[in-house]
Parts: sequence; C-alpha cells; structure tokens
Amino acid sequence: MLDHLFLSVSDIERSIRFYEAVLAPLGITARLNYDGKDGPPGHPDLKGFGANGRMFFWLREGVVEGKAVHVGFVANRKAEVEAAYAVAIENGATDNGAPGARLHYDPDYYAANVLDPDGYSLEFVYKNWQHAQ
Repeated sequence: MLDHLFLSVSDIERSIRFYEAVLAPLGITARLNYDGKDGPPGHPDLKGFGANGRMFFWLREGVVEGKAVHVGFVANRKAEVEAAYAVAIENGATDNGAPGARLHYDPDYYAANVLDPDGYSLEFVYKNWQHAQ
C-alpha cells in the first residue's frame, strides 16, 4: 500500500482548485499545506489532500512530465466514479475514457479516465470485489 504521492504541477493554484473539486466526490476532502522551509534545505512547499486522518496526495510546483504519471483514485461506488469524472471535465480535464466497465480488466471493474490540466492521467475506479462485505 502506498503512503503518499507527490505530483509536480505547473500552476499550483489552478491545480489546488482542480483537485479540491475533483476529489470531493470521492470523499477526499482534507487539505493541508506544508511549508518547505520547515523541512531540509530545498524541500518544496506541498499542498496535501487526504481523508480519514491520512494525507496521501500532495502537489508541488515544479517540472511537469504529463503522461509520465497515472494515478488511480478509489471510488466507493459507481456514482462516485461518474461524479468525479463529471467534475473533472467541468474543471478543465480532458476526457480519456468515459465512465463504464473496463471489461479488458474484469466485468466488475468500473472506471473513468481523464487527463488533468497538466496532462497527468487520472482514473477514478470502483472495483466491487474490494468493497464486498
């Protein structure tokens, strides 16, 4: 399991607005700012996102390498996939795969894919076997 991910973005304020809107339907609503001067020399300022007491997705201003990164975000139901996709498109993302079953993986793999404003590949995914009680 991953603990955290840093993503370099070209316009930090634009990216904060984008991710605040897009991650909310997935329940990722916590925000934290980390001042780089509190870390070792050269540590970047970080803008964190999380849920359930964990900050795990961080933005930092820096060099963008667009399609070099793919991030999959967990959705707890299909409606969250659809909502995150819609909000992403409304906030400047580019469609990279409308919500639907990804039969090439599994009939119960439901996802939507977008490219964020810097060209990073994002996936919102619901896998019902990961939520079975």
